[in-house]
Amino acid sequence: MLASMTAFARAETTDKWGSAILEIRTVNHRYLDISMRLPDELRALESMFRTDIQERLRRGKVDCTLRLDSGNSANTELPVNTELATRLIQAASRLPIENPQPINPVDILRWPGVINREAVDIDSQGKVIRQLLTKTLDSLIETRVREGSKIREMILDRCNHIDTQTGFVKARLPEIIAGIRTRYQQRAREIMAELDNTRLEQEMLMLAQKMDVAEELDRLETHVAEVRRVLDQNEPVGRRLDFLMQEMNREANTLSSKSVHTDTTGASVELKVLIEQMREQIQNIE
Repeated sequence: MLASMTAFARAETTDKWGSAILEIRTVNHRYLDISMRLPDELRALESMFRTDIQERLRRGKVDCTLRLDSGNSANTELPVNTELATRLIQAASRLPIENPQPINPVDILRWPGVINREAVDIDSQGKVIRQLLTKTLDSLIETRVREGSKIREMILDRCNHIDTQTGFVKARLPEIIAGIRTRYQQRAREIMAELDNTRLEQEMLMLAQKMDVAEELDRLETHVAEVRRVLDQNEPVGRRLDFLMQEMNREANTLSSKSVHTDTTGASVELKVLIEQMREQIQNIE
């Protein structure tokens, strides 16, 4: 099922040790790039986070942020290790520094061990956090699939427009070629005195080759059929679709370079616009 790489999900859980809020944001990226911000006391869970995310997501830049709230009220006194804080202040005052700046109490509180934090039961808390991660990933993937469905509809709509353009050119091609051949034959008769038969045949052959865009149109139709097939696959298809856009753009450029009539020129421009619109959206597909 088609999935976008751009999504956001947020989930929250509460347990006896407090509450946890997890936010995951993803944007497009060539590969899977995971960035995490976890509380220091839960750094041991980073490997679990990465493994679970890698099992659920294939591509995208993933920003994962976990915040904990112990649930203590605002009036609860912080468990400060006053003995360690005093030693830090005394040690700082003895430093041989000219014109020392006043000691910032907040800097002292940030020193490891100054605030006596309760030991974390990593096993018990880790199970709750992992369930929160699963819940958040479920929500994230649901959003990515929902956005992917919208992109799929847009791509199919552009494919239909491409079919319309290629069908129009195919229908007009015999008339276009016949009209141009008539004009060139008339011009050739006017300058027959200046050209020998061999040169004239060469010129007509080159003209026929230049006007023949049937092969490009056939390949465009084949690529469009492949895009529709790929869209129905139950796996990440972003890279395959991106490659198909390159191939379709190449055919549209060739059609433009071979164009000898305003109808084919206009069709080639419209094709390139449609392909570019698809390519921009495909950049966000997983």
